[in-house]
Amino acid sequence: MPGPAPEPISDPRAAALETMKRAKFPMLATVDPEGQPRLRPVSPVRTEDFIVFVANLRRYGKTHELAANPRCELCYLDDAHDQVRITGTAYILTDRAVLDTIWESNPLLRRYLGTPENPDLIIYRIQPNRVRFMREWALDYYEVAI
Repeated sequence: MPGPAPEPISDPRAAALETMKRAKFPMLATVDPEGQPRLRPVSPVRTEDFIVFVANLRRYGKTHELAANPRCELCYLDDAHDQVRITGTAYILTDRAVLDTIWESNPLLRRYLGTPENPDLIIYRIQPNRVRFMREWALDYYEVAI
């Protein structure tokens, strides 16, 4: 018996951005030095379309994994099971103006880290090179223009 028919998509880009808003917390995939894939939830501190900024502490495993291999993938999955997959490269954010904007807009960072100069803080800018969107039951991805 076939599954339900997915809702048609007229604008995959808009659907992907809306799914990201609904899902909020993506999973980040990296690869450790032994070649073992690693996956963990992350909490973006800012998004600009499909560019995602993720705060991190230097002691976390993903710090070493991304230093060795900055290629990664984010996957957003919302309550309706629509998904957005962002394949990209993680760069350490060095733009002071963007860092200050993120810091001022994020009370959790301020509460737990005290100052944007905290040496444990790293913010990654994940620059997409491919974005795909899938509606639940569609079983095919839409390539989304970046």
